[in-house]
Amino acid sequence: MSVIEKAEPMSAGEPAKALWISTAAFTLCFAVWTIFAIIGIRIKQDLGLNEAEFGLLVGTPVLTGSLVRIVLGIWTGRYGGRLVYTITMLAAALATFLLSYAQTYTQMLIAGLGVGLAGGSFAVGVAYVSPFFPAEKQGTALGIFGAGNVGAAVTKFAAPFVLLAWGWQAVAEIWAVCLALMAIVFWFTTTDDPAFRLRRERRVASKSLAQEFAPLQNVQVWRFSLYYFFAFGGFVALSLWLPRYLVGVYGFNLETAGMIAACYSIPGSIFRAFGGVLSDKKGARSVMYTMLAVSAVATLILSLPAATITPVVFIVVIFVLGFFMSLGKAAVYKHIPAYYPESVGAVGGIVGMMGGLGGFILPIAFGLLKDMTGLWSSCFLLLFAIVVASLIWMHLSVKQLSRQGHSAPVAAT
Repeated sequence: MSVIEKAEPMSAGEPAKALWISTAAFTLCFAVWTIFAIIGIRIKQDLGLNEAEFGLLVGTPVLTGSLVRIVLGIWTGRYGGRLVYTITMLAAALATFLLSYAQTYTQMLIAGLGVGLAGGSFAVGVAYVSPFFPAEKQGTALGIFGAGNVGAAVTKFAAPFVLLAWGWQAVAEIWAVCLALMAIVFWFTTTDDPAFRLRRERRVASKSLAQEFAPLQNVQVWRFSLYYFFAFGGFVALSLWLPRYLVGVYGFNLETAGMIAACYSIPGSIFRAFGGVLSDKKGARSVMYTMLAVSAVATLILSLPAATITPVVFIVVIFVLGFFMSLGKAAVYKHIPAYYPESVGAVGGIVGMMGGLGGFILPIAFGLLKDMTGLWSSCFLLLFAIVVASLIWMHLSVKQLSRQGHSAPVAAT
């Protein structure tokens, strides 16, 4: 019996309201989380930062937003997503507003730590939204919620105009005010999720830390984390790396390369919702198999010497890769409430953390590989290796479960 069947009845529109307001909130959180992608360029010029300092400045929110996800996921289980989501948004908004008053590099790094809280909101939203829906609809719901990744495109398109008109400080202040207002709207328009209400009604004691982290001893959780490291982390990494790749390999100007990267980001975020629908209808495992198989072929093609692939072929293949990555992002999170319904916060937090770390680590690895080998296509060789490892691990695990006679939850098959 699902949580929503055990808890007190909900009004007809309560799940939809929770989903759409949470998605809007996550969109703004993601826009704030990626704010340095735009204002960081001006800050680099103002402070005369070198490339390493600039990379650390841009990467700090990504890193902290990833690491904090597991903590926020656990807190969501203990204190309820409505409260934790609201406080997370307010804290991130405060840090972003204070960023506009930072004058030294150190001050900006410290502010960046707080800005990173906005990225941690993903783990909160997943644990908050999923209990509102039955198992057969959770893939669609979490896919729609995850489409809030499009907030990165909002920043890429809107922030430059604000920056040119009023300066980078205005971008930080406006984004902070919008996020704070969203936190207030969220608090006054949503209700506690059914799982938290049920625990409160029955006065269920909070789990100990050992109980919270118990599922993380399961190798399966780390297998899901590897999938998300590629599907989400690889997607974010390519979004950041594409402009440099297109300029370096094909001689595109920065404006054209940036526009292609933005166009890559938007559909890749929106199609995550479609991946959730497919996971509900076809099964998350089938979607994962397809995603990994197509991604293996695509990354193998892109691993060929860059000079042998025309710009048109490259763009077509990279967009195909991005599309299937988006399907995979939704499929991974379809698995979590199906296998770990009582630990969505902790498991979702660790999987989200690993995905975020992929977005931080992979661009650095791409640059190191390029410097070591001189090959632009070496980044795709790395992604190909990750995909193949994921596909083999998944297939061997599924075969082992079949031999043991263990059936996966219906929602995840």
